[in-house]
Amino acid sequence: MNVCVFAASSSKIETVYSNAASELGVLLAEAGMKIIYGGGGIGLMGKLADSALKNGGQVTGVIPGFMKEEGWGHDLVTEMIVTGDMGDRKKMMFSKADAVIALPGGIGTLEELTEAMTLKQLGIYKGPVIILNTSGFYNSFIEFLDQMISGNFLRLQHKDIWEVVDTPAEAIKALKGYGGWLDDPRKIARIG
Repeated sequence: MNVCVFAASSSKIETVYSNAASELGVLLAEAGMKIIYGGGGIGLMGKLADSALKNGGQVTGVIPGFMKEEGWGHDLVTEMIVTGDMGDRKKMMFSKADAVIALPGGIGTLEELTEAMTLKQLGIYKGPVIILNTSGFYNSFIEFLDQMISGNFLRLQHKDIWEVVDTPAEAIKALKGYGGWLDDPRKIARIG
């Protein structure tokens, strides 16, 4: 299974987030799941890649050329794919992904997570979308999603697009236990 992981590039965040990223890298490697991620060498991205590689995991980085030129890439990943821009980066990551996990992150991580949800809502992407809610990081976002549902901007069935877990071990369990969503999500995509 190829697991696309979205995560922060900041290295100035609390240790609890770094520890969770490292633990996820170890668990994915031990499960024989390949990681596809944004290619960064620092922050949660770097911790994830480092721990997976140290435990025999395979890690593919996907990074835009300008980021590579800035020296932001991880030098030791199994494979590094350089793309022309951010849009091509996401397309490449999604094209290789059987599953998505979002760790805590900034606006880029949020944008990637919501695109995964949108693609699944439209039936373009069919795998699991797992939100790793370390220390309640995503609580406000999850409340906002619930507000979208209660306000009829999303259907109640759309809540099954994503799964929220609190620990890396729960994320692995969710990946292994995923049973699919709707055969034809487009039938309910339009709310009217």
